[in-house]
Amino acid sequence: MPAMYLSALYRYPLKSGRGESLASARLDALGLQGDRRWMLVEAATGRFLTQRLLPQMSQLSALWNAAGGLTLSAPGRTSLEVALPDPDAELRGVSVWRDTLRVPDAGDAAAAWLSDFLGRACRLVQVPDSRARQVDTGYAQPGDKVGFADGFPLLLIGQASLDDLSARVGRSLEILRFRPNLVVQGSAPYAEDEWQRIRIGTLEFDVAKGCSRCVLTTVDPQSGERSTDREPLTTLETYRERDGEVYFGQNLINRGTGSLALGMEVEVLA
Repeated sequence: MPAMYLSALYRYPLKSGRGESLASARLDALGLQGDRRWMLVEAATGRFLTQRLLPQMSQLSALWNAAGGLTLSAPGRTSLEVALPDPDAELRGVSVWRDTLRVPDAGDAAAAWLSDFLGRACRLVQVPDSRARQVDTGYAQPGDKVGFADGFPLLLIGQASLDDLSARVGRSLEILRFRPNLVVQGSAPYAEDEWQRIRIGTLEFDVAKGCSRCVLTTVDPQSGERSTDREPLTTLETYRERDGEVYFGQNLINRGTGSLALGMEVEVLA
């Protein structure tokens, strides 16, 4: 293996749903193909829903298929196939943080299945490339777009950073608490904080900014339960706080499209 290499790849087809471990993946204009292109919103308001409000979303599996649709499944439920909606049919106004946009609704069957599982009236929506959001131009170029991820197309974490945090907390922490797309093996703890541009295989990435963390990191990705001791946030606050925010991992913007695979060399360009 190279000194530094890509050791894990994750996709989250549904924002705040279960993660999907991959051996390889395509990157398109919005990051990993199929990553966070689907989202749940409150039926009445269009406001986005995540594990911050509904920890049980961690038990919701939404597997992306090559046609762009989803297979929804959850414990004790019959799975449901959801087709990719027509990009111009039944547009619904939704909001993600400070962004508002109009995107296709996935229909009544998906809404009923999800509302029943979550005990809350919701709708499932999908973002076509043509309706994606502009990334904050304080950290990106005009024309850089993101789907339903919080702010950036990709999130990277160094395995050594997770190992260091686990040692400080006193128990092994699951990487999926932090919902990275890319995990890098072979770097020093928090080395990614200093990177500005990297190459993985033949693809280059701008390292846009650190990722500020929230209560979602305290949700056990297996059980969906919040940790009673507020870990790992409590420990992160002791040494990773800056300007009132707690940072762990780095947000990336891919410069170009292509493929990634586990084991590819990671090079720091700047």
